[in-house]
Amino acid sequence: MISEPQVFNAVYADRSYGRIALGEMINRGGASGKIFKVEGRPDLVAKIFHNTEKSQTNRQKLEAMLLNKPHFPPVETEGVRYIQIAWPEALLENEQGFCVGYLMPLINMDAAVSLDHLMQKAVRRKLNLSEKYAYRIFAAYNVAAMVTSLHKCGHYIVDLKPSNVSVYKESMLVAMVDCDGFSIKGEKNRYPAEFVSEEYIYPEGMNLSCQEMGEEQDKFALAVIIFRLLNNGIHPFSGTPRKADADMLTIQNRIAQYHYAYGLWPDKYQAPHPYSLHEYFDKDTLEMFERAFTKGGHRPSAYEWQEHLWKLMRRLRQCRNNPNHVYFTSKGCGLCITEEKFRHDMSNIMQQKQGPEKIRGVAVEELSHEKTQRNKAQLLAQELKMQRLAYGCGAAYFLLFGFLYKILEPLADFLVRLGLGVQAVAATFVLYGIHKLIHKYSSQIPQLSDRGVTDMLQIYALICMIVALVSINDIPQNLLELAP
Repeated sequence: MISEPQVFNAVYADRSYGRIALGEMINRGGASGKIFKVEGRPDLVAKIFHNTEKSQTNRQKLEAMLLNKPHFPPVETEGVRYIQIAWPEALLENEQGFCVGYLMPLINMDAAVSLDHLMQKAVRRKLNLSEKYAYRIFAAYNVAAMVTSLHKCGHYIVDLKPSNVSVYKESMLVAMVDCDGFSIKGEKNRYPAEFVSEEYIYPEGMNLSCQEMGEEQDKFALAVIIFRLLNNGIHPFSGTPRKADADMLTIQNRIAQYHYAYGLWPDKYQAPHPYSLHEYFDKDTLEMFERAFTKGGHRPSAYEWQEHLWKLMRRLRQCRNNPNHVYFTSKGCGLCITEEKFRHDMSNIMQQKQGPEKIRGVAVEELSHEKTQRNKAQLLAQELKMQRLAYGCGAAYFLLFGFLYKILEPLADFLVRLGLGVQAVAATFVLYGIHKLIHKYSSQIPQLSDRGVTDMLQIYALICMIVALVSINDIPQNLLELAP
């Protein structure tokens, strides 16, 4: 038995009504609803919400979207019409008057790919996408243009990230869906976004909910996307930690602490990715990224990025060695240079693999039982020697500071003439020197890796120096009683 198609009332921006019938379901959609074909309208699809509990809120938000539509019309090129944004055309009501979903233009997602797929060479090759670097710059321009159009209407995407933005494979034009999740400006109210994603949250928004986020969030996330498109997928807050024992911070933690590794000044936490192209970017591009990612910078707007990328595309230089490459400045083709560096590094790795097999830096043939036992005995002897040295140094340390007042007694007159201020400064430098020595030898002397031991040594030295200075300067024992 064939079931009757579901029929709903379509309410358009001008308050006119129509009737539509759902066709087959073409996508189960995300958390909010399913996507259906519309009978007799191959150019439209219907998004039907999973439930009607938020019917009134959904209605108000959709009405605001219908009345405040961004100007981003379809583009026709080489006989193909590209719909770039699935903005609501009409809200849908059931017979009881509940808002159950909306109509939107059909975007052929089979002809589009996520921006994520443009970032990595291996993925582009797998999906048979073009290797032309200029295409990725054009994709960045189109994303900036889309965000500009939305911002002109007062709308914000908020959950702006590559997996939420698609581009058509042939033209690099934008294909944007799930617009009902944006932060929408109404006549009297704002209807907030519902989601935001880590690795794209701006530093100042770390303690905000996505409902509180707006243009600054979009400006930051857009700059991240543009950086990644121009820099072979490298995130502007990823890099190589400068210290081997440094805490491994997540990308979002690095964002929160402004650890931008590609700016005018080196970042203290991390160095740039070894295959980054940023050194070959245009000076104006670097300055805009600096504004976007450093503390106190005035982030470029989406329109500034749109204008800049347009100018950039008009000044691109064609690489003579590779027809897929273009470059920005007289420094040359950064793509060629980084690819050559990658090949050189891979060659070195292969040569190392052809050498003697090692385990933890030791050749396998050196790991015989006899040699292992001999090495173990040498290691134990070395440890015993270091332990004896530690105890000897410890005893000397305690004796030195225990009799410090006696050692300094012949110098008492000289020290008194210098005054308490100079004595205090000298004592401070001595304590600092002790701290540095402990830190320097903590990896060689196991006892110094214990925080309690090192604190005790420094406190002992401090007390002994105070006693010595009190004795030398003849400070009265009832000093506290002299205080006003």
